[in-house]
Amino acid sequence: MIRIFLHASIIIILTVVSQLGGLAWFIALFFRRRILIFFTAYIALSLSALWIAPMLGREPLACITGNALQMQSKIFCALNRQYVTRDLKGVLIDYAAKMESAFPNTTTLVLDANFPFVSGFPMLPHLSHSDGRTVDLAYYYQDDSGYLTGVTRSPIGYFAFEDGPTDCPHNTITLRWDMAWLQGFWPDYRPEPSRMKTALHLLITDERVGKIFIEPHLRERFEVQSSKIRFQGCRAARHDDHIHVQM
Repeated sequence: MIRIFLHASIIIILTVVSQLGGLAWFIALFFRRRILIFFTAYIALSLSALWIAPMLGREPLACITGNALQMQSKIFCALNRQYVTRDLKGVLIDYAAKMESAFPNTTTLVLDANFPFVSGFPMLPHLSHSDGRTVDLAYYYQDDSGYLTGVTRSPIGYFAFEDGPTDCPHNTITLRWDMAWLQGFWPDYRPEPSRMKTALHLLITDERVGKIFIEPHLRERFEVQSSKIRFQGCRAARHDDHIHVQM
């Protein structure tokens, strides 16, 4: 009974974080060399998704470095979290090209996107990202020497917060984590204002974009006003470490 519970828990966890990992572990249960079969099955399933998902309406974003638009970390690709609809991929390609045209050698980094299959499949810890029409974009950063190409403050782009005034109360039942203990580990990079302002302007003027989440104090800092720019609420994750874009 304990073994059944253990394997069921592993399947659930792997499914939640990567969608295909649970299936790979289920396949591995029928073999003696379980770990080897798991990794082999997972790689095979993930590679198959690159080919099958576009037939079902989801397109993978580039995981290879050197592109104007690419995933921020190979981790997102390894966990099959780099998929978007064809329309959203078009938005991102156009947006990244305009950013690179306005600021040469600028790299647009994508954080979490969506899983390859099944609309409505949850992507934790997000409250959205379930239909291929939502994506998180990393901030553009600078240090004292200027813009930093393809660099984020944290290793995965998230949880390096830009503190500012907020009306949200401290509440334990929330995804609005402060993670104050982590902040001292991040390098002293700052959002690059010219690129951030241009990025938000490009996104709000694209008719295909429906909603953008970013903290109100950053919207004011970058002097961008639009009905598309919204506050996600006090119980959702903070959006002062990334830009949430939704079709």
